[in-house]
Amino acid sequence: MDLDAVRTFVAAADAGQFQEAAAVLSITQQAASKRIATLEKYLDVRLFTRTARGAQLTIDGQAFLPHARELLRVAERADASVRPGRRALRVDVVARRVVTAALLQDFHHTHPEIELDIVTLDADVDAAIAAVEAGTIDATFHAVPPRRHQPKAVKTARAIDEPHQLLVGPRHPLADARDVTPAQLAGHRIWMPGLPVRGEVAAYYAEFATTFGFTIDVLGPVFAKEALLDEIADSSDLATLVGEGSRYLWPDRYDLRRIPVRNPTPIYPMSLIWRDDNPHPALVELRAYLDSRRVDTPGVEVWVPQWEQRST
Repeated sequence: MDLDAVRTFVAAADAGQFQEAAAVLSITQQAASKRIATLEKYLDVRLFTRTARGAQLTIDGQAFLPHARELLRVAERADASVRPGRRALRVDVVARRVVTAALLQDFHHTHPEIELDIVTLDADVDAAIAAVEAGTIDATFHAVPPRRHQPKAVKTARAIDEPHQLLVGPRHPLADARDVTPAQLAGHRIWMPGLPVRGEVAAYYAEFATTFGFTIDVLGPVFAKEALLDEIADSSDLATLVGEGSRYLWPDRYDLRRIPVRNPTPIYPMSLIWRDDNPHPALVELRAYLDSRRVDTPGVEVWVPQWEQRST
């Protein structure tokens, strides 16, 4: 069904005259008459009775009018759901329990007037950048090595520096430590089943472990995070690494301990990725908000992977 014809029909029904409907739509009266004739032919009914005083709806026209209005409302909602600047700002947070999701929730609380569409693409940095370039999403968060080739229209900016913590159960030898150094992780079983074997996350943890001489165990079946927490809570030797901003819930009886890793503090550097020509007005607000949340910590020794050291 031709929506322009439906729109013309509604305008004529409201105006009672084809001429006035044509003026509202900025078309000629002949074009308005042609559109309505096409719609009548499509529906195989007469929608108007032409009189000297104008155009009056037939019984079929009266029956069709509320449905025509609904068609136009649905079309408007469909258009707004995908058109940048009209639809919600669509942001890939990578995973819903990590720091990016928490930051977007804080952004929503700060700017409740901005409509958000939070998604998780389950994609590496290359696929995420392709989604940004294609306009499937407005923005995403990934670690992006400075030398990585990317499309000209796609921009990146360091947005989040997330410190790491060691997560252990109450019987672990480090359970009562106020903090630990990366060197102290050597000799302990750092268990991260399901850790990617390639991509920016894999590269980060591989360099982190090699630099400080510890091993990350990635073996074992991958169940939900709750299963991993259950195993760690009941173990005297298992530990895992979590981001400071990651949000996990567990029963009080687990008595899990989140221990900061310091001297140096390992930082996972995440960038916001977006198209420079994206017209969505909320994207500017999001970038400004992320800039305002970045905290400089002069004097704090940090560790970042070699491919990111030039931008610290």
